[in-house]
Amino acid sequence: MEKTIEDPPTSAVLLDHCHFSQVIFNSVEKFYIPGGDVTCRYTFTQNFIPRQKDWIGIFRVGWKTVREYYTFMWVTLPIDLNNKSAKQQEVQFKAYYLPKDDEYYQFCYVDQDGVVRGASIPFQFRPENEEDILVVTTQGEVEEIEQHNKELCKENQELKDSCVSLQKQNSDMQAELQKKQEELETLQSINKKLELKVKEQKDYWETELLQLKEQNQKMSSENEKMGIRVDQLQAQLSTQEKEMEKLVQGDQDKTEQLEHLKKENGHLFLSLTEQRKDQKKLEQTVEEMKQNETTAMKKQQELMDENFDLSRRLSEKKMIYNALQREKERLEGENDLLKRENSRLLSYMGLDFNSLPYQVPTSDEGGAGQNPGLVYGNPYSALHQEMPYLQSR
Repeated sequence: MEKTIEDPPTSAVLLDHCHFSQVIFNSVEKFYIPGGDVTCRYTFTQNFIPRQKDWIGIFRVGWKTVREYYTFMWVTLPIDLNNKSAKQQEVQFKAYYLPKDDEYYQFCYVDQDGVVRGASIPFQFRPENEEDILVVTTQGEVEEIEQHNKELCKENQELKDSCVSLQKQNSDMQAELQKKQEELETLQSINKKLELKVKEQKDYWETELLQLKEQNQKMSSENEKMGIRVDQLQAQLSTQEKEMEKLVQGDQDKTEQLEHLKKENGHLFLSLTEQRKDQKKLEQTVEEMKQNETTAMKKQQELMDENFDLSRRLSEKKMIYNALQREKERLEGENDLLKRENSRLLSYMGLDFNSLPYQVPTSDEGGAGQNPGLVYGNPYSALHQEMPYLQSR
């Protein structure tokens, strides 16, 4: 079997799955003379579109798959398929590659998927002789030829019916393909809408995440400020405690010590009132302190009582300090709760607390994260307890 350098695409597709009516072979001779080139002429049907790797092969009659070709030629694609002349094509087989025996062969058009799209009537390769020019037959041979012609007519009719059926099948397939194409376009439109919706949702969540990050950063900054404020208050309390200790140790200038203590208390009250909303209560407390100051000025000469008063004041200041210390511890607990809530929010957003570019200070780092509004609350109750005593003075 003769082959060219590049083998054509083939497959193991059986005859039952082939479509013999999509390419029609024209002017096929009953036999071709050996030693000469053979021209194969064929026509494309209306719905058939040739492709680059299509080919025409010469097959021995009785073949089962397209791998049994004897020789082949590549199909030349027409430039314009819409042109009527482009439907009619031809290829030429060189004599050197043609069979040398007198078996029956036929042309078959095979597409690049290895599926047969058309087949010709059988023909032979044999020389022309006198028997072909003058044929003398007997009556039996005539009847046999007539019978053969009837069989050929019947086969031709079957092929025509098959062609009609295949054309109808092709039309149905084209309609089904059109329907599938419309469904595909609908699905593509839905897919585009879904992609747009997903993009909008993604942009919304990215904006929400950015806002949460900014809010968390703002909270961290506020916690740092509250921590600095608590440190300042702690330093003030420490300074106040030292001043009270000095007041207890010496009684040389009790009046000056008392005045200094009251000034320090006034500064402390002013610092505390900056974070509270109850301005009226603060003004009332300052007024009561002024009255207590007037009462204390009248009692300066009673040094022994004043020493007792100073000791009692020291005890009350320690109570204030203890109250502030308990408030600080409570605020540290609230700060820890805020830290855990921040961690839970970050975990909900899929972020790691330790991977953030900033960290919320812990309660051990100067009391950061506490609420300044709560720091200035309860100490007033301890200060109010000293007012009756000063008024009695």
